[in-house]
This record gives sequence, structure tokens and C-alpha cells, in this order.
Amino acid sequence: MSEAKLLDGKAIAQKYQTKISQEFAMLYRGTNCKPKMVAIKVHDDQASELYLKSQKRSAEAAGVIHETVSVLNSSQNYLIQAIRKANQDSAVHGIIIQMPLPQHFNLEGILDSIDPKKDIEGITSFNLGQLVLRKNRLVPCTALSCMTLIEETGVPLRGKEAVIVGSSKVVGRPAALLLLDRMATATVCHIATTEAGMLESHVKRADILVVGVGKPGVIPGDWIKPGAIVIDVGINRINGKTVGDVEFETAKKKAGFLSPVPGGVGPLTVTILMRNLLTAYRWQLSDKTVTS
Repeated sequence: MSEAKLLDGKAIAQKYQTKISQEFAMLYRGTNCKPKMVAIKVHDDQASELYLKSQKRSAEAAGVIHETVSVLNSSQNYLIQAIRKANQDSAVHGIIIQMPLPQHFNLEGILDSIDPKKDIEGITSFNLGQLVLRKNRLVPCTALSCMTLIEETGVPLRGKEAVIVGSSKVVGRPAALLLLDRMATATVCHIATTEAGMLESHVKRADILVVGVGKPGVIPGDWIKPGAIVIDVGINRINGKTVGDVEFETAKKKAGFLSPVPGGVGPLTVTILMRNLLTAYRWQLSDKTVTS
């Protein structure tokens, strides 16, 4: 069997970035309303700064105004005030909170203070609920990046066995719901699956495998079903190298399609953030049309 086809997130991102930029330009010409996003940060962190730079590059390419609001070393109430200010500003179409937040902050309360129409990460309770109801507009970016890579394979998903390892609300749970929407049979594995000794058996039957737990090599390559689509969301540093959650060298000899780390899900996530901003921008423009 030949080696897996690697899913080039950077190339796929560029394809979508071009289309997104064209659609922003078309809407701007028709409305004279410049799209704008606000990123709110509460700390100076190297990873956070790199993500901000990626956002700014993608925003600039799409003709979007990107503003960073710093509320460094502030209280939770001050952060919520900054969010509410952006909510009330009609010139702002998207809001993102730079993670992680201080441990003593109420994460759910902070996220749910974001106007759902401006929640371009798709992580408010409202937007996650809409996803459950199949009325989704704004979907968590990483989960949507996974689905975009899966769809790029061109493999029909109906009836396929999809196994998601990890049950976070930004990857595992929304990815499972998106796969259900495509008529795949979705199974979510978590810590109790491992405790019961069942993880290997689930992974071995997966036609589609999505892994996002943040543990390097947690999925041995020889567990992969021959020809499977494998999406590795993990980003881990080992001996100065960035590696995923799936044992790459063995996995690429068995999978049909494989997202590498780095170069798979990561480069696509910021472009999906811009796609969500485009959705939010349209949503808010349509509301203005209805109310005017």
C-alpha cells in the first residue's frame, strides 16, 4: 500500500483565503461598511502573540480591520466591560478572546458575554446550541478546520465510521456533531474510554479519525485502519520539535489521508476564523437591512 496523501493545510487555507477576500470585497462595495474584528488579550504570551500575528496577516489579506484590545492584568469585570464595549460598537463584527485566561476567571461567563452574532470562534452557549439543533452559523474554528480537511479528501462520508478522540467543546464535541450532519456514524472517545481499555478497538475500526487531546503519540500508528482519513489536531513540543497526537511515521504508511503536524489543521484555523467573520459580517448586515 502506498503512503498516505498528506493534507496540506497551508495550500487549502490559501484557496479559501482568496475566496473569502473576494466575498468581503464584494460586500464592502455594496454596503460601504468595512469589516472589523477585535481581539481582546489579558496577558502577554508568546503563543498568543504568534496567533495574533497570524490573525492580523489573514485579516489584512481579506481587507479586514484587526484591532487588538489589551486589558493586561485586569479583573474579570474589566474584561467583560471590554467585551460589552465591542458588543455595542456597530463597527465591530467579530470578537475573539485570546486564550488562556487566568484560572480564577469564570470562562463560561466570559465567553457568554460575547454577542453570539460576533462570536467568530463559535464558542458561546448560543452558537454551540445552534450547532446541536443543526442551525449552525458560527462553528468552533478548529472543529470546522477538521471538517474542511476531511471534505477536501472527496471521500463520501455517509455511513462511514467516524471516531473522535477527545471531547472538548472546541474540537471533539463539535466535530462529532458536524460528522453526524454528514451522516457519518460518530463515536466520541474520552478518558473513561481509555480507562475501560476500549480506545484501541474504537480507533482500529475508524474510517475517519479525529484526534485532539494534546498528548504526543497517544495514538500508535499501527492502530490506524488501512486507508483511513486521519486528522491530527494535537500540537506538542518534544525535544525542540512540534509533533501531533498520532504517531506520524507509522500512521502515514497505513492511512489513506493524513494531516501532518505542523502543516495540517493549524494553518487552516485562522482562515476558518476569517470565514466565520464573513458569516458574522453577513449576519449583522442582514439584521441592519431588516431593521432599516
